[in-house]
Order: sequence, then C-alpha cells, then structure tokens
Amino acid sequence: MRIAVVGTGYVGLVTGTCLAETGNDVVCVDCDQEKIDRLNQGEIPIYEPGLAEVVQRNASEGRLQFTTDLAAATSSAKLIFLAVGTPSADDGSVDLSALWSVVEEVAPHLGGDAIVVLKSTVPVGTNAAVTARLEELTGRDCDVASNPEFLKEGAAIDDFMKPDRVVVGTRRDPVFEVLWDLYQPYLRTDKPILSMSPESAEMTKYVANSLLSTKISFINEMANLCEITGADINEVRRGIGHDSRIGFAFLFPGVGYGGSCFPKDVCGLASVARARGLTPRILDAVHEVNLRQKRVLSEKIERHFDRGLSGLTIAVWGLAFKPGTDDIRDAPALVLLDRLLELGATVRVHDPVAMENVRRKYGQRLVYCQRRDDALQQADALAIVTEWKHFVHPDFDQMRRLMRQPVVFDGRNLYNPHRMRDAGFTYYSIGRPAVP
Repeated sequence: MRIAVVGTGYVGLVTGTCLAETGNDVVCVDCDQEKIDRLNQGEIPIYEPGLAEVVQRNASEGRLQFTTDLAAATSSAKLIFLAVGTPSADDGSVDLSALWSVVEEVAPHLGGDAIVVLKSTVPVGTNAAVTARLEELTGRDCDVASNPEFLKEGAAIDDFMKPDRVVVGTRRDPVFEVLWDLYQPYLRTDKPILSMSPESAEMTKYVANSLLSTKISFINEMANLCEITGADINEVRRGIGHDSRIGFAFLFPGVGYGGSCFPKDVCGLASVARARGLTPRILDAVHEVNLRQKRVLSEKIERHFDRGLSGLTIAVWGLAFKPGTDDIRDAPALVLLDRLLELGATVRVHDPVAMENVRRKYGQRLVYCQRRDDALQQADALAIVTEWKHFVHPDFDQMRRLMRQPVVFDGRNLYNPHRMRDAGFTYYSIGRPAVP
C-alpha cells in the first residue's frame, strides 16, 4: 500500500518506519529541510532504541523515503497519516495550528479514494471538523479516520509492532476495512482492532493517558502521606498492587511525570471539559499534584542544607523524563535544575542520552559529565531523578570516596534505606521512613 506520513517527529517517524517494515511503500514528509536531509543521510533525530536499524534497513530497500515535497508524497497515496505536533497552548487547550496548516496544504492533492488518518492527538470533534473542511476545499466527500497512537518512548518499536490493541474510528465500513487490512500483520497474536466512532477514538487516547497520569499522581500523593505517618509506600504499594482490580502498573512513587504526552493530554482533556461547561475536578487535581511532586526533591535538599546551597555542589543523575529516551519535555529534572541554580549551587549532571538536549537549554550553567561517577566529584549531595538501569548497582564505597558529603536524595527509590545507612550515607527517598 502507498502511504504518506506527514510529520517526522516521534510519532510520525516511528509510524512510517514500522509501516514500511511490513512491506508498504511509505514516504515521510516534513517541512524541516535539515531534518529531512539528516534522515536521508541515515541520521536519526531522536533517540529511540532499535529505530535507527529499522529506518536504515527500510530506506536501503526502497520502502521508506523522506521528503519535503508534500504534493508528491500525498498525490498517489491511499493512506495519508497526519502526525504533526499538537502542543499545549498557554491556557492548557490544544494548539491545532500545525494540523490545520497541513489540512489546507494536503487538500488539493488528495486522490479520489484517499483516506486521511489522524494520528496526532487531537480533542474530540477534530475529526468531524477536518472532514468538513476537506469537503469544503475539495468539493466532494472525504474519508477521515482517527487512529490514535499508544507508543511508549523507549519501547515504541515493540509497541507498534506488537500492540495491546489498535483503535480505529471511522464513519464508513469500507474505510475501517482498509485499516483492518493494514494492521493485520501486527495483530497475529489475536490482539484486537477496535472499531468505534471517530469521537470515541479521539476520547480514548485522552482518557487512557489521563487515567495513567491519575495513577501516578495518586501514588505520589500517598507516598507523601506515608512519609509523615511513618508508613512505607513500597510496602503499601505491594499491599494494594496484588489486588487484581488495581495491579502494579504506574504505581511507582517518584518525582512526577513528564514527557510530551501526559502533561499535555491531562490539560487538553480538562480544557475540553471546561469548554463544554464541566468542571474537571479530578483532572485538575492530577495536574496540580504532579506540579507539586516535581518540587519534592529540591525541597528535601533545601531542608537538609538549611543554611542554603550557595557554594555547594549537587550531582544529578538522570535528565530525561524517563529512561530509554532523550526527551526532556516537561521532565522533572528541569524543575530541580532550575531551583538548584536559583539557589546558587554548582550542578554536575549525567544522563546517558539526554545531555545534549539539556545543554541546548542550559548552556554552560551546568557541568556535563559523560560518566556517571564523574558527576560525583566533590559533590555535597547526589539527586537521582531518572531510573536508568546503570544507576541501580553503583559502587557505594567509590561513591562515598568521590563525594565531599555522602548524602543521596533518591527520587526513584532505587536503593534499600538500611543498606544506604550501613554504607555510610545520609539517604532520603520518596514515601519511605528515614532509617535512624
């Protein structure tokens, strides 16, 4: 099948690449000439495990192409996936300006049987609005499907190739049948393709991310309560997680969620509710709890060093919003870095893949360390923000020798508090009582 994917950001690049992997002829389009040039030279603009190899294989075999020529890419395509960014506006609503720009540009080049597929995360009602606009521009009926993505950064290739489910919103059975045929290679283990209205498909994406965000904010609020009552959130988490109605997924306490999806989608769904006269009390609370949780580590650090941080050196392990990605959008680490710098600390940072993105934001205000232990040189404390696997089993004796003061603020509960005490560290974690 001939497919065009408009937008070579995270979603568009993964989508186009994985569709090419099953034999489709895919052209990925972007208005950023520099990005397209890099892709044509085999350079991948994002960090995603396994993506580079799949891109290079499909490009070399002629199934995957990259271009800035929207007309050429879309005029002969049966399916045109729109995967452009839909960021949050200042008021929390969704900025659809990039999507509408592409709709206007695509309309003159649509073939008579072409199907436009909305892959971008968009508020409910967008499919209907795009359908109406395309009919105005073309003078004929146009098919627009909604096919939200459920990709996890760091595991996106597996998520696309082996999905839990595929959600497709269409208004006509023949359109669903085309997408059913497209997705069959990925559903060979009897995972479902769910047919529904476009409105339900649009809501499904927002509701899924908002519910996962709710679980994170809930367990974080319970962790804070455990700290002041003497309970241990890890024991509580085990106590509730073995309830089959609850489970363990997304019930790990920490320093809040970030990334390109959860913060944006919680606010976007809340904005949809407000626009229709509903007060999104739970969504607003989820968002506020998360903003508060991102300050937990800096507040612990400030309480410990009650005379201030000026002249102190703080090491930070982990800058990406989660392991497996270089994405720092809305990352909790940024909140910590801003506060440490504001208080006059020298900050030494390490992350295996996200440091260049952080360098572009902070320049020379930070000390960048290529190795984990280099960040500890003469540090008065270590703050752990992202749970990369190579942070799990450090040499604690070496850590203590390198640091000026053996103090650890663990935002991901990587270590056993008793072991840390026995190793000579003052140790703070999330939702667990201090060990005397």
